Amino acid sequence: MPAVFKKIDKIKPVYDAVYNVVAVICKILLIADILVVAFQVAGRYIPFIKDPSWTEQVVLTLMSYMAVLSAALAIRRGAHIRMTAFDRYLPKKLLKVLDIIADFAVLILAVIMIVQGWKYAKQIGSRGVYESMPWLSRFWMYFPVALAGGAMLIFEIEAVYNHIKSLFVKEEEKKPEENSGEKGENK
Repeated sequence: MPAVFKKIDKIKPVYDAVYNVVAVICKILLIADILVVAFQVAGRYIPFIKDPSWTEQVVLTLMSYMAVLSAALAIRRGAHIRMTAFDRYLPKKLLKVLDIIADFAVLILAVIMIVQGWKYAKQIGSRGVYESMPWLSRFWMYFPVALAGGAMLIFEIEAVYNHIKSLFVKEEEKKPEENSGEKGENK
């Protein structure tokens, strides 16, 4: 069985690349958000700079993209909030099975986000426009849900694979030199 996992592990660089692209997109969106807000504040308090009406809607749209895309990044890192109060009392195999069940639930959520997010973006978003930017369709306001669903799907497939792999492949023992650095952290 481990030979199968070794072959599948060869696509890990693809997951790493997708993760890095999504992380860079989030960083660019954050920088753009900061610049637009700074421009908006300057327009309010500096007399010779005009405060454009489009800034608030752009900021909210950028923030919605960042929120849902960063949630997808958290799935890959396993950084979402989760209930772990009873984890130390449950057998390890049961915890892994429960993790797989939770991953499948999130996988279903990702598919729903893709389907329904696309549906809303096409049906509702394409009907309207931004009030302050009549040339821009509201499609872009609803599209982040479908986009994040796609990223979540990709990262959740990897999480399911890693949990299934952990059931069949035992973790290798750490080398003594790797453990020496951890002792200082546990104090």
